[in-house]
Amino acid sequence: MTLRTSRTILAATAVLALCTAPLRAEMADDELNINGDTPIVTKAPAADFLKGHLDEVYSGWLFRTDSSRAMEQDDFDNPIMVFGEQGMDNWNVADGSEGKSCADCHGDIEEGMKGVRAKMPHLNAKGELWSMENYINDCRTERMGAEAWGWDSGPMKNMTVAIAVQSRGMPVNVKIDGDAAPFWEKGKEMYYTRYGQLELSCASCHEENYGNYIRADHLSQGQLTGFPVYRLKNAGVVSIHNRFKGCIRDTRAETFKPGSQEFRNLELYVASRGTGLEIEGGGVRP
Repeated sequence: MTLRTSRTILAATAVLALCTAPLRAEMADDELNINGDTPIVTKAPAADFLKGHLDEVYSGWLFRTDSSRAMEQDDFDNPIMVFGEQGMDNWNVADGSEGKSCADCHGDIEEGMKGVRAKMPHLNAKGELWSMENYINDCRTERMGAEAWGWDSGPMKNMTVAIAVQSRGMPVNVKIDGDAAPFWEKGKEMYYTRYGQLELSCASCHEENYGNYIRADHLSQGQLTGFPVYRLKNAGVVSIHNRFKGCIRDTRAETFKPGSQEFRNLELYVASRGTGLEIEGGGVRP
């Protein structure tokens, strides 16, 4: 069997697994309201640029089980809040040669970080596209004189959870025009590019087959409004780029690194697909 034939068979098998009609399941028709006082929009008309691709956009929360949806409804039951509380505690801890904490520059996290998650990723003053993690490390190295945190290190994930919580109920508000447009276009191109031996793109699962099952996974639209999320499978917090890395790996391709330019471009495009939805601030996923 030639390599080309082998790849064709693998791709056909993957598409068959995605498209088999009996594997389709309905998403939930519930409404997300965290702690009974923070309603979150989980369904909305798709943005104009998605015309011909999607009519409506849906949070990944709607595709989860009754038990995992219930976890996200109550902070007392949501396992991600343990990590978020650690991030909030660290907000006030001085670090580095300057002896500064996050609070020294930004004030209380509830005010200083309100709305930040909703507009990420975002162009910095130099016109570079940065994710939230980039901004955190820039503060640490340039203002605090502290060491940068690893992209998927515990302290970094704790802090991104703590910041995300401050944008709960706020609409996705990423900039995709002007200076941001070239990054958005590259992210869009990546979204529709087929990768790996299985020759699958992001769209293969999250646009063409959301609602179907692939193995035990109920495919969602891949929206980012719940990120960072607590994954039950990992028993821990998972970042956006870590999830991107896992998806590309699952196509049996060499993947990109968390924090790479490729993933920042993709993050901007995927975030924009959630326009109309609201930030959940710590989701629970399988």
